Amino acid sequence: MTDGITLVVATKNTGKLIEIESLLKNYPVNLKNLSDFGPIPPVAEDGDTFDDNAYQKSAFTARVLGLPALADDSGLVVPTLGGLPGVHSARYGGDGLTDAQRCELLLQNLKGKADRRAYFSCVISIATPTGAALTYEARCEGLVAEAAVGTNGFGYDPIFYYPPLKKTFAEMTLQEKSRVSHRGNAMQELQHEFAKVLLWLQQQMPVPEKLSCQGGVVC
Repeated sequence: MTDGITLVVATKNTGKLIEIESLLKNYPVNLKNLSDFGPIPPVAEDGDTFDDNAYQKSAFTARVLGLPALADDSGLVVPTLGGLPGVHSARYGGDGLTDAQRCELLLQNLKGKADRRAYFSCVISIATPTGAALTYEARCEGLVAEAAVGTNGFGYDPIFYYPPLKKTFAEMTLQEKSRVSHRGNAMQELQHEFAKVLLWLQQQMPVPEKLSCQGGVVC
């Protein structure tokens, strides 16, 4: 839907955009993303938690654009690796690596380890230009596969195995993944309250100041 309040999805990650837009497509909200605007300064994602980073992105985007913004920060947590990649999931192994190279690095670092438990964590933050924000959080438990399998999704999806469906995220359709994934679960929590969220956004948005012209006419 294109009527209603405008909400900026604060990412240029195509995979994230597709997932988020598919989950909110039937709601009275006009979704935009960062590609719909001119260049804006990058956000320093230097928080210690997913919550910190999600809020940094949503609040900064809302303040710069003057519109409500939705951002998520998510990543893969592997306890036997001390919680890595964690908040560094997108930069694991250093800048410049492809998704496939990061997956391969993680598989190499897990070589010979019996404990392959892992979980994806996601925090969604919706912020207004005033800094007020709502937060939604969820996770999805699984295992790190022995090898990459599947071609769908993005990031670590090819090596994240979800036992209940006996598939990696990359073997799932978008609909399957959205029903069980960390982002899907967080978005489902948001969906359940979305009518209240829209009302909250309307209440939080600054009211444009009306200027009086000569003769008392409102401009």
